[in-house]
Amino acid sequence: MWPRSRRWGLALGGWTLAALFFSTQSFINAYIQSSYRNRPLTWREALILGFSEWFGWAALAPLVVWLARRFPIERPHRRRGLVVHSVAGLTVSILKVAGDGLVVDLLGLNPARTITTFRFHPNLLTYAAIVGASHALEYYRRYRDRELRALQLEARLAQAELQMLKLQLDPHFLFNTLHAISALMHRDVEAADRMITRLSDLLRLILESAGVQEVPLKQELEFLERYLEIQQTRFSDRLTVRLDIDPEALNARAPNLILQPLVENAIRHGIAPRSDPGQILIRAARVAEGLLLEVVDDGPGLPEGEAAQREGIGLANTRARLDQLYGTAHRFELAKAPGGGLRASLTIPQP
Repeated sequence: MWPRSRRWGLALGGWTLAALFFSTQSFINAYIQSSYRNRPLTWREALILGFSEWFGWAALAPLVVWLARRFPIERPHRRRGLVVHSVAGLTVSILKVAGDGLVVDLLGLNPARTITTFRFHPNLLTYAAIVGASHALEYYRRYRDRELRALQLEARLAQAELQMLKLQLDPHFLFNTLHAISALMHRDVEAADRMITRLSDLLRLILESAGVQEVPLKQELEFLERYLEIQQTRFSDRLTVRLDIDPEALNARAPNLILQPLVENAIRHGIAPRSDPGQILIRAARVAEGLLLEVVDDGPGLPEGEAAQREGIGLANTRARLDQLYGTAHRFELAKAPGGGLRASLTIPQP
């Protein structure tokens, strides 16, 4: 809504324009009527009449607007509103005629006396116009309020859905890590202890970023580093990770915990099924479309057209989060890597 001073200024300007416009009409009407008495109305007198007429309405308008808001002509009190405004319209019109006549008498503008008596019906129309404009503004305000509430509700629902997807992701990751610790406890207690320590660090980072949907890429990589320490403890020499990070991309905004499910998917399908060592490449760079993130493994890959088979809970939730955050402005795809294996590629817009 506009500031109060601006609204009052616009209202005063509107009444001033009405006064100037109808002053011309008063001059013409009075000139015709008074010409029979050899006493034409001057421009000065016409301006006085016009301004007294419409500034009088400017003084009455707040009362009429209050009545319109206090007694709206709408269900379930439409009949009461019609009765109140009928009586009020007649009363205000009569008072307005009397007030205009008093101004004419005080200023000695006797030739214009007949003009004021003919303004009863136009006064009724003016009253009705003010009531109608007040109702129209009130309906518009309600419409804007409903629209704003709908947008706020939509935003809250989207935020709740994003948070739900993130909460689904965290237990999934936690289950996999605890399973790995359980397996290590039987053959390498020290390694299992390191994993528990790293898991504690990860959980602390997750709690600190709870409710945050986007973080700087630098922060996302710090979280991923803790996660990779757990996985390298689990797989030992079987897992090699290479980072190819453009320094200019470190301050770019990325969805919180977006890389972890991509890397977890690569480990599960590209590293875990093999007995020989494997490698994962994590790449980040600024591109024309925004921020490019890639996770590439050198595993067996997958046949063409079967990328959906590698989408478990983690990747499905990742895709849903990206749809909620960016709509059609992002690109996320799984494809066969040029040298074998699978490439998960994600491009997200930047402000």
